[in-house]
Amino acid sequence: MTKIKIETYGCSANQADSESMAYLLKKANYELTDSENFDLIILNTCTVKTPTENKILRRIKNLRKENKKIIVAGCIPQAEPDYIKSKFKDLSILGVFDISDVVECVEKTLSGKRAVILSSSSKKKIGLVRIRKNPIIEIIPISEGCLGNCAYCKTKQARKNLFSFPISEIVHQAKQAIKTGAKEIWITSQDTGCYGFDQGHTLPELLSELVNLSGDFKIRVGMMNPNHVLKILHDLIKIYKHPKIFKFLHIPVQSGADDILKSMIRNYSVQDFKYIVREFQKHIPNLTISTDIIVGFPGESKKTFNQTLNLINWLKPDVLNISRYWERPGTLSASMDKKLHTRDTKELSRKLLPIFNKLALEKNQKLIGKSFNVLVDELGKPGTYISRNNFYKPIVIKSEKNLFGKSLNVEITSVTSQYSIAKIQE
Repeated sequence: MTKIKIETYGCSANQADSESMAYLLKKANYELTDSENFDLIILNTCTVKTPTENKILRRIKNLRKENKKIIVAGCIPQAEPDYIKSKFKDLSILGVFDISDVVECVEKTLSGKRAVILSSSSKKKIGLVRIRKNPIIEIIPISEGCLGNCAYCKTKQARKNLFSFPISEIVHQAKQAIKTGAKEIWITSQDTGCYGFDQGHTLPELLSELVNLSGDFKIRVGMMNPNHVLKILHDLIKIYKHPKIFKFLHIPVQSGADDILKSMIRNYSVQDFKYIVREFQKHIPNLTISTDIIVGFPGESKKTFNQTLNLINWLKPDVLNISRYWERPGTLSASMDKKLHTRDTKELSRKLLPIFNKLALEKNQKLIGKSFNVLVDELGKPGTYISRNNFYKPIVIKSEKNLFGKSLNVEITSVTSQYSIAKIQE
């Protein structure tokens, strides 16, 4: 059988796309492999950060030296079609909206021809079946694109404007996944907070349908931008209280300075962000909060960076994704003045990280001695498993037995800034 490797970069939406391609290829009698012994490789690419894109381009260069058959899929060819078409004239291309055509693309490439499949409609992606990489986690994209126009973002060039998938299709997919053993449903998109705004419905309405499905499962809600959360805040908090939804809120703030947020075209203020957090924490105690910060955006100063530090000290997030600003071709910020040198953005990142680690460690130390019911949803290092409690906090369990997929009662014995370690309660 012809062996195909799918290599995925970037977000959970990309992972879901790769899982759909895997299903279609297996259905067409291709063999999927994770090894370097393959006949063709599909690179499902990400264009969010310059280092990631450079890593992918190096990978392509090395594969070409080995005369491998390559399909470049995902966000890079969709965002930069002319660049990819001219730079890699011998490589096949598959856009983010064309996952259902992966078999056609593979067949053409294997025959020695070049396939270029790039369309602009999300409709072909609705209802695609997947082979789950993690058998108990079903990733369900609920929309493509977004309503934002962030100054630094290149993903918008690939995923385009918001196109929300029908509630009935999403519910059907979740129902089928639960029947086949999924215990976690991840709903994902470029911004889950604006889901349905283009179709006359909202994220809380979708969640209300999903939690009514029968079965033993929990839902992890993906990233939501603050400006959209404000429009659905109270309905969202109400549905978040449901026991089938992880008490996990991913809400990126990006900066603690209103001047920087305005330059980023984020369409909310620091006070808006604080209001959302306060309201959630008032109604859902111990909520896990994940946020994102971009350091070194054009115009960043000592004053604006200190405002970000102050916000992080106030927020005390459980998860903090720190990104150094990278100039992305074709974005508004690429033409802005007052750019920082990469060494300066690196220094800002180095200052922020230890502050977060200290706050997170202090917060996690309060968990020692506490007991939780957890779901073991991931393999860890040899002899360990990673589990999640109701707040989606990662809890490591050491065991020689197979615990994967099991629900257990555990007691926290020690912590780090990133995770807790627990023993099983008999």
